[in-house]
Amino acid sequence: MLSIGKLSDATGVKVPTIRYYEEIGMLPQADRSAGNQRVYEHASVDRLVFIRHSRDLGFPLEAIRDLLSLSDNPDQSCAEVDRITARQLAEVKTRIARLTSLQGELERMLRQCACGTIADCRVIEVLGNHEHCQSEHGNVREMIG
Repeated sequence: MLSIGKLSDATGVKVPTIRYYEEIGMLPQADRSAGNQRVYEHASVDRLVFIRHSRDLGFPLEAIRDLLSLSDNPDQSCAEVDRITARQLAEVKTRIARLTSLQGELERMLRQCACGTIADCRVIEVLGNHEHCQSEHGNVREMIG
């Protein structure tokens, strides 16, 4: 049995995040010790490592919930796992394309800047008017999630 602190140390997941995953049902409710402290089975380490690695790969929580549910039934086909992963891969490719476009736009802005005064700065001009952009690069906050 592991305390929440030891579970955190073993997985690199912060204590509040562990509590959150437990609250939303991605991690089973912990048993309680005589002192009402959460205590976790060693299987929680594997489950939390799975969740953390999935998050590191950019999977949204709902997809991770589905993947966990599927992994709990190891005798079924992995077609749904493949479909979820293919959807995530497509999303990553879309983000990469948008970030590549953003990179090109920033490089172009810098190349066009004459390094004179702010009044003549091409970077400031482009930032102030999206119509001066060469490509549609969208909202960077949406790209990086």
